[in-house]
Amino acid sequence: MEAFSCPTRSIDVRLRDAGLRPTRQRIALGGLLFAKGDRHLTAEDLHEEAVRAGVQVSLATVYNTLHQFTEAGMLRVLAVETAKTYFDTNTSDHHHFFVEGDSEVLDIDTGDVEVGNLPEPPEGMEIAHVDVIIRLRKKT
Repeated sequence: MEAFSCPTRSIDVRLRDAGLRPTRQRIALGGLLFAKGDRHLTAEDLHEEAVRAGVQVSLATVYNTLHQFTEAGMLRVLAVETAKTYFDTNTSDHHHFFVEGDSEVLDIDTGDVEVGNLPEPPEGMEIAHVDVIIRLRKKT
C-alpha cells in the first residue's frame, strides 16, 4: 500500500485530533481524501481512487470510514441526489451548485448567498446549519 500525506498536517494527527484511532485503512483513505484539497466526492469515487492507488479496501469499509469521518467533524454530507450521497472535505459554512447531468458539485462563495426569514424551529431545537443547493443544467 502506498503512503499518503495530508498537505497541511499528517492524517495521523488529524485523525487523533478528531478522536479517531489512526488505523491503516483510515490513514490510507484519509490521505487520498484530503491530499487534493477541498472537494466533493461519493463513496464510489473514493473507492475507485483507492483501488487505483493499490489500497485494498471494500466499498463497505469506504462507506463506514466516510461516515466515521463525518461524525468526527472531518467531512460534511451533501444530500444532493436521492441515489448518491456526496461528502465535502470543506466543513465550513458554504453553499453549493449542482450540475445536473454531470453530477458535479461546486462551492459557492460564502458571501454570495443570503438566507433570511427562516422559520422558528420547534421548541427545544435550534437550527444547526442551512444548506442551499442551486441546481444547474447546461443551456440547450
